[in-house]
Amino acid sequence: MTRARWLWWLVMGLAVGLAGCCQGIAEPQTDGYRLLRTPTGTRYPTATAPAATPARSLLPPLDPADYSGDIIIAGSSTVYPLAERMAERFQEEGFRGQITIDSIGSGAGFERFCVSGETDIANASRPIKDSEREACRALGREPIEFRVGTDGLAVVVARDNDFVDNLSLDELARVFSSARTWADIRPEWPAEPILRYIPGTDSGTFDFFVEVVFDKDEEPILTADNLQMSEDDNVLVQGIEGSPYAIGFFGYAYYEENADKLRPVAIEGVLPDAATVEAGEYPLSRPLLLYSAASIMQRKPQVAAFIHFFLTHVNEEILDVGYFPASAEALEQAMRQWLRAVGEAP
Repeated sequence: MTRARWLWWLVMGLAVGLAGCCQGIAEPQTDGYRLLRTPTGTRYPTATAPAATPARSLLPPLDPADYSGDIIIAGSSTVYPLAERMAERFQEEGFRGQITIDSIGSGAGFERFCVSGETDIANASRPIKDSEREACRALGREPIEFRVGTDGLAVVVARDNDFVDNLSLDELARVFSSARTWADIRPEWPAEPILRYIPGTDSGTFDFFVEVVFDKDEEPILTADNLQMSEDDNVLVQGIEGSPYAIGFFGYAYYEENADKLRPVAIEGVLPDAATVEAGEYPLSRPLLLYSAASIMQRKPQVAAFIHFFLTHVNEEILDVGYFPASAEALEQAMRQWLRAVGEAP
């Protein structure tokens, strides 16, 4: 046997052996999320793709080029980037009308939809209130909810941070406001300054964090020491990974892109993952919703077509926008709602 042939058989043998070894230790898969094993053995879930079990297509085929007219949307600033992406794609694929989307907040969006009746669709990052539903009914609109995704923020530290693995909401508020050192949070932690890296004030991520952690009051976080703000998430990642005493937050999908550099922090003992975010167990999560009404969808078929397109293709875009996909069950339920609204339910 020649030396070259002997080396070839050696390489092939090693490849087979490694393949068998890897088969035995493959990481488990859970709903489209892989579990990343850290050196300490702790596992942190990280999104890698839309749900492994995608929603079944319950809707009939639709060509955007068959529709024209106006579509008027207003509401949540959180849903806005996703709605804008879907509107752009709807038009790129042939829609011949005009789509107007205003980012004014969920409450103001419901007011336009349910009180003044100016819009066809309300974007929302919370369910509609009973009072808003009654206002809609007074206009002859029965609001229909379509779940299109979930917003989840990741609070992250550097991989070489070996002391912060969980924060209560009260501790989280102090970390991003009044505390000067980590020892101010827990005495056993280092007496080192807290280095804070956060999105800029124009970011919906900033707004959401302030709403949940500081009850919409921006002053505590904006007056904190050692605060670095940037609209560029890459800048935040670089700052956080550069020190074990740094901490920051941004959309979970962006954390996933940098899971080799950063580590998520559990909030109230709960780590963000597909299950905890979808169930609302993770404190920094909330639903992404669209609302319309059968009366509107039947009178303006272009509105029904846009919602159809949204439900059909949202999981192809949502991670890139920075949010979690809705579960297959939630999307299928939304599709059934659509079918009932346009009178095509079986």
